[in-house]
Amino acid sequence: MSLITRSRWWIVATLSIALILVFTLSTSVFAALTGRALLQVSTDPYTNSTSQHQTEVEPDSYSNGSTIVAATQVGRFTDGGASNIGWATSTDNGTTWKNGFLPGTTVYATPAGSYDRLSDPAVIYDAAHQHWIISSLAISNASGTPVGVAVIVSISSDGGLTWNAPVVAASANSGFFDKDWIVCDNTSTSQFYGHCYIEWDITSSNDTVQMSTSNDGGSSWSAAQSSADNASGLGGQPLVQPNGTVIVPFLSTGSSIAAFTSADGGASWGSSVTISSETDHQVTSLRTEPLPSAAMDSAGKAYVVWQDCRFENGCNANDMVMSTSSDGTTWSAVQRIPADPAGSGVDHFIPGLAVDPATSGSTAHLALAFYYYPNASCSNSTCQLQVGFVSSIDGGNTWSAESVLTPSAMSITWLANTDSGYMVGDYISTSFSNGKAFPVFVTAAAPNGSGQLNESLSTLQAGLAVQGGSLAASTAHAMTFIQPRPSVLYTAF
Repeated sequence: MSLITRSRWWIVATLSIALILVFTLSTSVFAALTGRALLQVSTDPYTNSTSQHQTEVEPDSYSNGSTIVAATQVGRFTDGGASNIGWATSTDNGTTWKNGFLPGTTVYATPAGSYDRLSDPAVIYDAAHQHWIISSLAISNASGTPVGVAVIVSISSDGGLTWNAPVVAASANSGFFDKDWIVCDNTSTSQFYGHCYIEWDITSSNDTVQMSTSNDGGSSWSAAQSSADNASGLGGQPLVQPNGTVIVPFLSTGSSIAAFTSADGGASWGSSVTISSETDHQVTSLRTEPLPSAAMDSAGKAYVVWQDCRFENGCNANDMVMSTSSDGTTWSAVQRIPADPAGSGVDHFIPGLAVDPATSGSTAHLALAFYYYPNASCSNSTCQLQVGFVSSIDGGNTWSAESVLTPSAMSITWLANTDSGYMVGDYISTSFSNGKAFPVFVTAAAPNGSGQLNESLSTLQAGLAVQGGSLAASTAHAMTFIQPRPSVLYTAF
């Protein structure tokens, strides 16, 4: 090794160690000040030169008993998808975690699979068959342009610690799929107990929303069906009520948040109804759309949250807003969640909502994590990305003051870059375990001396207590905009 080479190596190594120490110290100070320990639960191990490393984006999670399973894209490509889907599992209420990467999926997986990329992971537990299931979008790049060619599921029968080779739930054939999500009916008294439902859309057919059903733990899936009105949109998140009714909220191509239902175990699907019109502020330089985050309490009440600017003068920032329903057909007026005062200029986006499954109604415990810019009027060089958290113990009528979950602000240029902006993901997730909320989100530190990114999956090790507060949700002062920003659905993988 030449003297120059050794010097360059020493500079890079020193800078890398310094960055690690800064991140470690800031995390330690954060824990000391807040009582919360930020815990990295996964990191990108891949080295293929075709995607960006170290990058993990777009996590989902689900909990059952003392087990929490999270899944995330790993090794993000600029033009769509990732090198694989990673998983992280805790079997002790979030205290310790094990992690790995799905087998038999992409050409980068171990063992290797046949797909070029994966995207859009969603996690569920099927209580009837005792299966953990991760659904994802399989992508081919054979033509030089990435195309969603199938919705696949990976199954674990040992508590989320090992995973089988994937099963194809739906094949696009000559079409183009996008944005899957999965749910299972876990109420033992439901006549459809053990039914699981996958939602996705056909990008090549005007984003027509599709549904498929499995009654054997995800091993086989029914032929795809549309809603009765052939609804089109993106980002549906199906929920199942205790009586077996399935409610599917989604972002409609008509610039609205909508939903449709099934009362016969997925044999047929009704026409969509509008939950609310939707108007959102364009977030600076970050990839994001007003996709809904949906959750349900133990009595079957559905809660849907999304980013929206109707309460802000001139639509100059987004709030977190919410609507609820007991039947999926009639929805409440949209309320503003008071994470920050109206007019504060804080831009809130990418929500991850959870409801404690042991609670309901006027005492339902809600936990909401989200990303935000303290100043919506920022630029690439000045935007400071942070993760916030608020909670409610009265079904969303009043909320706690906002907590900041990141030890320091992130520059958006530290994130994976995509054709539609810098990326933490089109969604994040929050799950409950033993009464505590566990947000799962992406954190990033500055790239190292060679420009290597440092974006990974994190949570709070001890979880977060849901304490609620006195800040009232409100429907007052909603604005009317003559020329709102149109909701144009991009290809979301």
